[in-house]
Amino acid sequence: MASSTSSAMAKWAAQAARGFAAAAPSSGKGRKVAVLGAAGGIGQPLSMLMKMNSQVSSLSLYDIAGTPGVAADVSHINTKAQVKGFDKDGLAEALRGCDLVIIPAGVPRKPGMTRDDLFKINAGIVRDLVTAVGQHCPGAVLNIISNPVNSTVPIAAEQLKKMGVYDKRKVMGVTTLDVVRAKTFYAEKNGLDVASVDVPVVGGHAGVTILPLFSQATPKATMSAEVLDALTKRTQDGGTEVVQAKAGKGSATLSMAYAAALFADSCLRGLNGAPVVECTYVESTVTDAPYFASKVKLSTEGVDKIHDLGPLSDYEKAGLKAMMPELLASIEKGVQFVKGA
Repeated sequence: MASSTSSAMAKWAAQAARGFAAAAPSSGKGRKVAVLGAAGGIGQPLSMLMKMNSQVSSLSLYDIAGTPGVAADVSHINTKAQVKGFDKDGLAEALRGCDLVIIPAGVPRKPGMTRDDLFKINAGIVRDLVTAVGQHCPGAVLNIISNPVNSTVPIAAEQLKKMGVYDKRKVMGVTTLDVVRAKTFYAEKNGLDVASVDVPVVGGHAGVTILPLFSQATPKATMSAEVLDALTKRTQDGGTEVVQAKAGKGSATLSMAYAAALFADSCLRGLNGAPVVECTYVESTVTDAPYFASKVKLSTEGVDKIHDLGPLSDYEKAGLKAMMPELLASIEKGVQFVKGA
């Protein structure tokens, strides 16, 4: 029995190691990827998943403490990526030559913590890490996870502008968890195979700024206005649902790591010449907001094309209008954080 279980686990591990990059070109270039905040609740499982990605040849794990242990642990996984861990004095070395930098660093939202509390802590962390990216690997694609994403992406952009190395095609806020949640909730409610479901999610990455476009979901399912509203609100409040379920002792770390790994894989596929369409939060002219999440084409230079929103239902049009004041305020807050520094 033990032998059978071991064999099954070995088979699963081999499939998983190939899974994230199954559609990538076999001749695709092995890429150097850095995870900044690798010892944290998101960083550790994300580091493991990136080690399992066949497109990654070199994996740099950075955090202010605890990284050597995480790197040693992850390095034992039998995939090709070479892993190195760096502490607070090794950021420059961790970043040199990187093609993709993923930033989950910062503190998670805790019960009683306002968005302003979160902003004050994470804004400085993101600014400083992005400064290092601009100095040591200015051509890298940036995947920003640190919340509040609605503000931290503008912070990253403004900081890189100050340094003269900003490329709007390469700065992206990771909103994939909103898509993952919308797909899961939609499939569960309608009895669909979640693997066949697609739901675009646009806007931002907090509360009412998250707008799942269930009118564009596939396969198509008819839902009442009450069910539609409930699914929309559950997608918007998914993070709070997890915080409450963990009784204040954690936040959405595992699902976020999974979503971040999916998005990073798509970025790597694009860099390696296999364009992919994903939702992400970027500098945009699709709406009146200077940053907005919508479907984009990811290619060899990052964001190759930003798609428009397509036809919206009346419910979605109302949601788009309702989100704008909060989204615009969050963007301006990030811009002013850098400009006023």
